[in-house]
Formats: sequence, structure tokens, C-alpha cells
Amino acid sequence: MQRHSFKVLPAVPLLEVDSVTKRFGGIVALDDVSFDVEAGEIVGLIGPNGAGKTTAFNVITRLYTPDAGHVRFDGEDLLATRPSGVIRRGIARTFQNVELFRGLTVLENVQVGAHARTGDHTVDDALFYVGIGSLRHFQVDGLPFGTQKRVELARALASSPRLMLLDEPAGGLNHEEVQDLAGLLRRLRGDFDLTLLLVEHHMGLVMSVAERVHVLDFGRKIAEGTPAEVQANPAVIEAYLGTAA
Repeated sequence: MQRHSFKVLPAVPLLEVDSVTKRFGGIVALDDVSFDVEAGEIVGLIGPNGAGKTTAFNVITRLYTPDAGHVRFDGEDLLATRPSGVIRRGIARTFQNVELFRGLTVLENVQVGAHARTGDHTVDDALFYVGIGSLRHFQVDGLPFGTQKRVELARALASSPRLMLLDEPAGGLNHEEVQDLAGLLRRLRGDFDLTLLLVEHHMGLVMSVAERVHVLDFGRKIAEGTPAEVQANPAVIEAYLGTAA
């Protein structure tokens, strides 16, 4: 009997950013940047201001078209997708500066995310999961900044994403709110089968929740690894983390 051998192909990362370059005139915001995110991971993308982190998010979500390189989601070309179609592909995001519809209620803001829902999560699921169910009829304008962050997170969750991009989710939060956020992110990953990629300056949050970290500086990737490996990397210390006094 003839025996057949089958080659086991490696699993495809959920998100692949491959040799991406993005220029704005003479400024190179991303310079041949590559990184990937495996399904089910929490991954940090860190670096000083101007390193290219938000530009990377804007390329992934199709707000920008790169000058070179490829972006693939679940093995398929993402650059062929219109910006309006990214959320239907299963990618949601929050923003560095909270982007809510002023004058609308919490519920109405979260319903905006639900219009592109691709799964079974409901608006009520999202509201109550992030702890703002009782505020559903409040206008977002007068809410504390930390609560507005929760509204934006609920709006992203309501679209039933597979990948959530979080742009500085701890920005403007106090110590207790950051601790609560860390627990929420871990629960989100497990309870909703989510993959999380977060841009963040709060190193305590990144190092406590991320399994892997990619580091950018002046548009180039200078390091990647576990939180412990990145913290000990001399290039990262020089560029961003600083040295202990």
C-alpha cells in the first residue's frame, strides 16, 4: 500500500503587517515595518510620540494607504477593502482622542457600532459588559472621561469584532481605572474570543496584559518579544523606557 505524507502548513497569523512604508511628504511615518498578531493574543505596540503607532492603526483600518508593503487579515489582502468595509471584516478600533457623537446618548453611540455587527453580540451585551448599562440614556457629553472611554469600547464591542485595535485606552485614566481596564481587557479576550492589539504609553498596563510587544521608534521597528525581553532590550531603554535613577 502506498503511503502518502501530508505537509502540515503553519498557522496563518490573524493580522500580518508586512514591510509597510508610509510617507507624508518628506516624513517617513512607517519605514518597512513588519509585525503580526496571532489569533487570541493580546499584543502591545509601543514607542515614543511620533514613532508611527497610530499611523500603523490608520493603515490597518484603511484610513491611510501605504506607499509600500502588504496588510493581511486572516490570510486575505486587507488593502483591497474600503475603509467602510473594515469593520465588516471583523476589525474594530478605539481612538487616542475619544471619538463619540456629542449630543447623542450612550445607547445611540453604541448602536452605531452595532449596525455593522457580524456576530451575535447585542448592544445590551456590550453596554452591560463594560459596566455602563445603567447610563444608556445619558448623553455622552457630560460623562467623565473614563466613562466616555467605556462607551467607545462598548461601541467597538457591539460590532462583534474578531480583532480590536485599542489606541491608548489608558490615556487620561487614574490608577484605579487602569487596574480595572487591565482586568476588563483580559476578560474581553476570553469571553468574546477576541484578539487585542493595543497602542499604549502606560507601560504598567502593557506589561501586565500583553503576551508580546512590538516597539517602534521614528517609524522603524526596533524590537519585539515578551514584555520582559522588551523591557531589558538596550535599544528600547534608550529610545523609550528610560533608565532607572
